[in-house]
Parts: sequence; C-alpha cells; structure tokens
Amino acid sequence: MTKLIEMKAIKKSFNIGKENELEILRGIDLYVNEGEFISIVGQSGSGKSTLMNILGLLDRQTSGEYILNGVNIKTLKDKDLSSYRSKKIGFVFQNFNLIPRSNAQKNVELPMLYAKVSAKERKERAVELLKSVDVGDRLNHNPSELSGGQKQRVAIARAMANDPDIILADEPTGALDSETGRQVMDLFHRLNRDEKRTIIIITHNMDLAEEADRMYNMKDGRLKEA
Repeated sequence: MTKLIEMKAIKKSFNIGKENELEILRGIDLYVNEGEFISIVGQSGSGKSTLMNILGLLDRQTSGEYILNGVNIKTLKDKDLSSYRSKKIGFVFQNFNLIPRSNAQKNVELPMLYAKVSAKERKERAVELLKSVDVGDRLNHNPSELSGGQKQRVAIARAMANDPDIILADEPTGALDSETGRQVMDLFHRLNRDEKRTIIIITHNMDLAEEADRMYNMKDGRLKEA
C-alpha cells in the first residue's frame, strides 16, 4: 500500500517562549494509506482542530515531520504550501462554508478558478460533480435555497473539484439531522469504495467514527489508534 500521509512526533505549541506557552499536540504519530477511510474521534479541546489544520496544510507544526504524498511539508514555502494544498486536499466543513451569493455550480467552480482551470472545463466538471452527488437538479440554486443535506453535498462536490488525493471532513454531519447525516456518510462511503478516494473524518461522534477502516482516538493532544 502507498503511504499518503506520514506524521512523526508532531507537536504544536502556541505563545512559544512566553509564560503562557501552551502545547496542544504532544507528539502525534499518524499514517494514512492511499484509498483508506480514516476517522479521528475526540471531544472538544482534545486537539482535533489543531491536528486538522496541520493535516490540511492550513497551519504548520512546531516540530516533528509531516510527509504528504512523498513531500516533506517543512521544505515548502508559504506560497508553495497554498498551491500544494489546493491540489492535494479537499475540505468539507460542519457549516458547509459555501459562498451565499453564488449558486451551487459557481461554488463548485471556485477551487478550479484558483487553480486556473479554463471556464469551459470548470463548468463541465462542476456539473458532472454535482450530478455525481445527486444534486444535479440544483445547479442554479443559491445556498439559501438548499436544504442542509443538499448544502453538504455541494460542499463535497466542491471538495473534489481539483481531484485531490484526500478529502478532509471536519464534523461533516454536525449541522445535520440524523437521517440527512446518514445520507452524507453513505456518500462518503460510496466515494471511498467506488472512486477509491482517501477520506479522513474528524468527529466527536463515536458511531460515525467506528464506520471507518481505522479509527484514532484523540485525547489531551495525544493520538492513539483504536
């Protein structure tokens, strides 16, 4: 199996060198193989969000080694980090993070716009992705005209826009009722099974976490495979 993510002894501290220095991550070891479905479960304050930000290249570790698809993240400059992130990682958030005044199609096109994909190709791919997550009939609807489940499906389509290696989902069912949340989880399973997408779900919901191929527990800044 190809290792897509390899983290060794990852630490993250804030206010370094000051009286109120705070260590959030305390030596994280994590690996994820290509095509795996991984869950990271933990309560609020356990360090999940900090770990997600480092996994998603939104922040850098204080120390330790993070290798993503063969590249040591420490070697990337900030401008290269942003470009690498847009190509390698698709994000799905609890509160959808859709642009309110843009319709579903334009929301999905946005990552491709930053990646300098042509207008014709952006449109074609956005339509194709929205159809693949069963909201092809909502192309011209703004987020305010969509249900919670439809918003999350649009968000998942957007996450796949640049054909990333990893979909990183932070509490993806947190704002949904249980039935809609079930449908969204089924969609993640389908993407993992049929398209071989590598998926990492970060959640406090143990039932959802247990559906993954492998589950990690996060507590007090430490990570342990369950």
